[in-house]
Amino acid sequence: MKHSDPAVPHHIAIVMDGNGRWATRRFLPRVAGHKQGVESLRRCVKACVARNVGVLTVFAFSSENWNRPVEEVSGLMDLMVGALGREVPKLSQDGVRLHFVGERGGLSEKMIAGLVQAEAATAHNSRLVLNVCFNYGGRWDIARAAAQLAARGEALTEANLDAAMALSHVPDPDLFIRTGGEQRLSNFLLWQSAYAELFFSDRLWPEFDEAALDEAIAAFQRRERRYGQTSEQLGAGASSDQRVA
Repeated sequence: MKHSDPAVPHHIAIVMDGNGRWATRRFLPRVAGHKQGVESLRRCVKACVARNVGVLTVFAFSSENWNRPVEEVSGLMDLMVGALGREVPKLSQDGVRLHFVGERGGLSEKMIAGLVQAEAATAHNSRLVLNVCFNYGGRWDIARAAAQLAARGEALTEANLDAAMALSHVPDPDLFIRTGGEQRLSNFLLWQSAYAELFFSDRLWPEFDEAALDEAIAAFQRRERRYGQTSEQLGAGASSDQRVA
């Protein structure tokens, strides 16, 4: 997983919001919006590969989404199974490594088998890590990590919790994007996003294209990331226009 440009965020996380509203505005069933959202994700993955992003993490299905109408949840599950069969060979060809992050207990055996096969088929790839958070919640992630440490008799330290998180295989996100006009985290990567730069786009997810991604990256590049330090500490001798990525 190569990443040589410090101006490009190494890890981008996205809440892909607005599929249902996109469909409703076109008098289509909500699942049609989710289908269009898959197209947008395909486009975004290719754009991240082209821009040398190292990790892309997307919120595909939250643990709260089970409360949506039954037909929408069923449609989402069918869409996920179908997408696995179609997309995995293409992703593997592009050097993308898949990780599915979330609680698998409530999923069907067919779905779980598809996730395991997709991870195995792309395990050798290193151009981009694509984390698909499915049946995931940030609070679930923290509680699960704490329970694992308690079961092993390990201390509840920050370092131990960090190592037990579901995304411990990648660095924390640098840039957190949410589409659809809402400005909240919605229980996504609560632990991991402590120092992420937040970017909120008014575009609905099916409308989020390469130009929108570049806009978010440009906003990231204009920000100074201090991690508790002062600008003077970070930029001693640097011009006021230089930013720390």
